[in-house]
Amino acid sequence: MKHYKNLSDLHRDNGFPPNENPLFSIYQCNGACSLGEQEFTSDFYMIGFKKLKSGIVLYGRTKYDHDCGSMMFVKPRQVIEMRNLHLDEDGFLMFIHEDFLNGHILHNEIKKYHYFDYEVNEALHLSPKEEITIWDLYHKIENEYNNNQDEYSREIILANVGTMLKYAQRFYKRQFINRTEISGKTVSKFVEEMDAYLANGLLNSKGLPSVQYMAERLNISSGYLTDVLKQESGKTALEHIHIYLISEAKNRLKYEEQSVSEIAYALGFDNLSYFSRLFKKEVGMTPILFKKQVLN
Repeated sequence: MKHYKNLSDLHRDNGFPPNENPLFSIYQCNGACSLGEQEFTSDFYMIGFKKLKSGIVLYGRTKYDHDCGSMMFVKPRQVIEMRNLHLDEDGFLMFIHEDFLNGHILHNEIKKYHYFDYEVNEALHLSPKEEITIWDLYHKIENEYNNNQDEYSREIILANVGTMLKYAQRFYKRQFINRTEISGKTVSKFVEEMDAYLANGLLNSKGLPSVQYMAERLNISSGYLTDVLKQESGKTALEHIHIYLISEAKNRLKYEEQSVSEIAYALGFDNLSYFSRLFKKEVGMTPILFKKQVLN
């Protein structure tokens, strides 16, 4: 599999004009756009906007849903493939080498945006007004990129990239709300999967379910699951797993004669002190004290 360490190779292999900056580049697609006839990885963050009419986009090894004007976000070393793309309208690609962010606040901030970990079927679908906002920011970046770059250029470019990422975060929150109205509450589906996990005896055979496992059961990526749950309930996927298990623990402490340690192990906790800390955090008292109060 091809791996790109520098932008000049990526531009040359795909017939793009030479990049104006060794660590940052943009390319506007006019009607047709391809990027790598085979799967590849790179040392770049990539931001793309497209309204596809036909063609194939794969990243995260998932087929791209190209029914709407959408943005996609790819992090370094993620597998991607784009072939024979034909656009209904113009689109753009933006490449940011990891080193371009060194020493800038965006170096850490960009890692906080979970959508770089989303699967491709969780791309950001923009409304017409949102498209205008994104294109406005793109053109500001484009103007700076194509001018004679000086000591201020990097800061100006990254400031607009940072703003674009913040808007993407806002637009994703809007999409989470719309998605909930269409597909139902993710929290409810999450609890149903936890019920099934418990009922099938997987706590005993596999231990605590991971966020990745729960996401796979719900057919979404772990990052998207956490962000949707956070939007719906204010709590992450891992917090929901803990809340569910502590609720089950409370029930067993009330009605079963098992010891605290037996109940903890039955619920998949290998570490009793870890279970006790979680229980106290959620309930406000230790499981031993809780059981004593119930018995009294």
